[in-house]
Amino acid sequence: MAVITDILNTDLNGLILKNPIMTASGTYGYNSEYEDFIDVSNLGAIVTKAISLRPRAGNKNIRITETKAGMINSIGLENVGIDKFLTDKLTVLKSKNINFIVNIAGSTIDEYIELSKICETRKIKAIELNVSCPNVKSGCLEFGTDENSLYELVNSVRQEYKGFLIVKLTPNVTSVEKIGLAAQKAGADAVSAINTLKGSSIKLNLINGKFQKTTISGGYSGYGIKPVAIGAVLRLSKVLNIPIIGIGGIETLEDILEFFAAGANAVQIGTANFTHPDIAEKLVLELKEYIIKNGFKDINELKKELRA
Repeated sequence: MAVITDILNTDLNGLILKNPIMTASGTYGYNSEYEDFIDVSNLGAIVTKAISLRPRAGNKNIRITETKAGMINSIGLENVGIDKFLTDKLTVLKSKNINFIVNIAGSTIDEYIELSKICETRKIKAIELNVSCPNVKSGCLEFGTDENSLYELVNSVRQEYKGFLIVKLTPNVTSVEKIGLAAQKAGADAVSAINTLKGSSIKLNLINGKFQKTTISGGYSGYGIKPVAIGAVLRLSKVLNIPIIGIGGIETLEDILEFFAAGANAVQIGTANFTHPDIAEKLVLELKEYIIKNGFKDINELKKELRA
């Protein structure tokens, strides 16, 4: 279905998207995994699965468990590594004629810098720094929870990478405002908020009078985290001058409108992709119809009225 229209055009501080709806890193894959379900060209952008300098096998323990309002994942940033991404995935991505954002993750500042240099050399126009994954032993969250460490990281990346730079923020902090301001001061073009919350699930089985316990700990995502995400976007919108991409529990058009009202300039659909693989494209169509039906000139006028 063709849903591309000028009324949805979204300008994120120079990154022009055909609409404000993207798929979140870790929920879409690298490029073509969802093509049986949707026309990817109708999305504002896709954000790739996190890419590290070298391939990662991920965690060996239980990786995913469902909850009543989402899921807990402990994937551990399993990915093919930057070299295989460049040879096997990037060419396919570029052939799709779509906007894409490469999510990068490292264990050290030097790894982030090297990844950024590669992205600059290969003319990748937008990257998202993963500084908020709670499922790895080093890197990511270590940078995302301390404003000084985050500033140093983002500033170092900014020296090497001239394209559009997004920093993905964690909710697992005392002040998301301080973290967001550090990213902005260091040169980020936008922030995305939020990544998963730290969470755990325990499955109990009583066998012959003794309990057997299965525990999974990792990142909690899905509909249950939406109030936390909305709260983070609201707070960030009061202190930042750069665009905010809202993430967390989005399943319906009403959810998207709430994020816009809170101050988000665009959104990413995450966990809902697993249960409704066509949801992102459907929401693009619903957003377009909502704007036309209610007499708004375009997406910008809708956002303005939502924040009035």
